[in-house]
Amino acid sequence: MPRRWVAAVACLLALTALACEEGGGASPRPTKSGSTPTGLPATMAALGDSITTGFGSCLVLTSCQRNSWSTGDGIRVESHYRRLLDADAPIRNRARNHAVPGARAEALAGQAGAAVKDKADYVTVLIGANDACRNDIDAMTPPATFRSQVDKALRVLREGRPKARVLVASIPDLNRLWEVGHTESRAVRIWKTGICPALLANPTSDAKADRDRRARFAERIDAYNSQLKAACRAYGSRCRYDGGAVHRVRFSLDEVNALDWFHPNVAGQNRLADATFPAAGWRL
Repeated sequence: MPRRWVAAVACLLALTALACEEGGGASPRPTKSGSTPTGLPATMAALGDSITTGFGSCLVLTSCQRNSWSTGDGIRVESHYRRLLDADAPIRNRARNHAVPGARAEALAGQAGAAVKDKADYVTVLIGANDACRNDIDAMTPPATFRSQVDKALRVLREGRPKARVLVASIPDLNRLWEVGHTESRAVRIWKTGICPALLANPTSDAKADRDRRARFAERIDAYNSQLKAACRAYGSRCRYDGGAVHRVRFSLDEVNALDWFHPNVAGQNRLADATFPAAGWRL
């Protein structure tokens, strides 16, 4: 090879090596997570009840979806949607919230059908508080019925969106609410208007009947959570149960709104997002 060609090749190799060391301009622009995102959802949907609608988190007793732990797009809650968006998931303006205040497990299949119509790649489920929060203990949804209704909803998702990832969250420890609130006069006054009477009726009473009722309420929530875990396992590898993470949250009154002293405020919604997002298993 002529000497001038040897010099040219050596120079080209040196320039190539320098470009590689400096991360040359031909390299793809890294995302905020440091790598090109793969497998992140393009559309998500939230199913559930008033907790997921952000009820009472905007200083009035109505839904406030922008503060939802799941699909919220407001700046005050680091929701699942915002975390995925920050990781450059192609999900902007494609988070749908189908949760309905007062919904019980029997309504979940209809919500799941809406998520299928959305072509959701990621679906969160938080349901069960209203199945327990009835007028009295005997009116609570039986665990077997609860399970069949959850199974029906999950079947709608599996058949309609078989590749979607589903996160099933455990039900919060509602008895914790009584523990931290029954000595707060403002909470007691509001609860007496009919907030979750199966648990919160006679909130200051230490009578055996009331203690027994609260214990039965806690047992029912535990039973529901066991059914949620089993239903998710039966669904298959596309379903992730939170492992009881939400139920283990030891929230304080500072994390519920001061209107009904029941639903999470902004701080409470952030606690829910923090507790549930790791279980979803997204690699950001």
